[in-house]
This record gives sequence, C-alpha cells and structure tokens, in this order.
Amino acid sequence: MVDKICICGAGTMGAGIAQLAAQSGFETVLYDLDGAAALAAGKRIEGQLWGLVEKKRLTSAQAEAALGRLQLTGNIGDCRADVVIEAIAEQMEAKLSLFSRIAALNEAGTVLATNTSSLSVTNIAENTLHPERVMGMHFFNPAPLMKLIELVSTSYTSPETISVLHSLARAFGKTAVLCRDAPGFIVNHVARPFYLEALRLLETGLTDIETIDSLLEASGFRMGPFRLMDLIGQDINYAVSCSVYEGLGKPERLKPSPLQQLRVARGELGKKSGRGFYSYP
Repeated sequence: MVDKICICGAGTMGAGIAQLAAQSGFETVLYDLDGAAALAAGKRIEGQLWGLVEKKRLTSAQAEAALGRLQLTGNIGDCRADVVIEAIAEQMEAKLSLFSRIAALNEAGTVLATNTSSLSVTNIAENTLHPERVMGMHFFNPAPLMKLIELVSTSYTSPETISVLHSLARAFGKTAVLCRDAPGFIVNHVARPFYLEALRLLETGLTDIETIDSLLEASGFRMGPFRLMDLIGQDINYAVSCSVYEGLGKPERLKPSPLQQLRVARGELGKKSGRGFYSYP
C-alpha cells in the first residue's frame, strides 16, 4: 500500500508531480539538491493550488490539506517513501548516481520510478540495487492536468512493481499505458516527426513559426509544435530527439535539428528561460 511518495527534482515536472501527489491524498516529499529550488517549487505549488480554489476546482480546505501533506527538503536523507519518483535532468550519469543513493536509503520493497522521457530504463535498473523494483513512470507536462502516464517496464521489472505503479496512476486520476523499454517509448517515438518536420520546414525558409503553429492548431492540435517545444523546454525536447535518434541507429528522418541545438546552446529554452521560439514576459 502506498501512503508516502517522494519526488526527486523540483523543476517544472517534479513540482507538478508533487502537487498531483499531495492533491491526491498522499504524504509527499519534494527533494532537490538545491534546497532553495525546493522551497521555490513549494511556492509555485501553493500558487497553483490557490489558483484552483479561485476557479472553484478545489475548496480552501482541500488546498490547505494538500499543502499540509507536502514536505520540501534539500536533504537526501529525507527521501524515504513507499514510492520514489525521479524527475531530474535528462542525464544518465546523474540519474544513475541518484538511484544508487535512493536505493541504499530505502527498504527493499520501495518502488523506484524514473520520469525519463527517453533514456534507457533498463540501464537505470541494471545499475540499481533490486532492479526488479525499478520502472519508468513518464508523466507529461503539466503533470497535474495531462491525463496520460506511460509505465515503462524492463526485463527486470516485477509484477508487483507494475501493479503498484498502475494503482498509483489510477489514484492520481490518470490513464496508464504499459509499454516495454525502447527508445522514446511510445509517445516520444511517435511525436518526433511532429517536431522535426516543423523544424525542417522552418530551416528551409518555406514558412514561419507562427504560420506552422496556427495551421496545426486550426487542424485540431491543442498546441502547435513550436509552442509545445517551448512549454516542454527546448533542452528537454532536444535531448529526447538525440536519445531517440541514437537509440534507433541514427536514421536520417529522425536527425535532430541544428536550429533547435542552437536555441539550447544560447539558453533559449522556452517558457522557463523567458525565450525560446517565442518570447515570454
């Protein structure tokens, strides 16, 4: 039974998962190596919850209860829970180091989940104590709103681990899709052409950013590719493209865009940096 959840990483995704967990009734720990980042994320979560109260989607009592269940910390020793969800940068070495430390802190039955968008869950599992309890739990941004979660299993994953995370996804009010570990899993594999073809159209000078976004939004997409890349983060989106490209043997059709690479090098990461393909106040 899951009573307590720890989220490691207080960025946009980690904070969103922590808000979701606390709203769903779980004791929630939000950890970041930078304790100030965890406190800042807590302020953002508080603002989101009171925003929901203003919109009459939560009561004041519900918001206060959710905040009461949330612990913010910069001390990794506090990362003891029934389920630990990693949501740090898309860097394999950093994830492996974190999983090693978290596994040593927790009981053998603790489930360790990675929110990686495309890195090998198998690689993480086989380098972690008790690989049978390691699984991918890929949320989509913004985590409190997006309904889909990809549950990514490996050859090591136990049926009990799958059951725990599937039940947790339901408790979060999400739709869970189970898949095997593979480059890009399902969604990010399928979505690569959506981004890459839009970037290639821009590179050729055939049209502009606003036109591409407007056309696709008029066709039924909630967001055009450039607005969506800015929301996700250019660094994260580019890293996923590189991971899928490498993992599938570098097919030309999935070659990452140098235009996006340049944005990342300039620090133009989208909404979180104030500038990406669009500018943000």
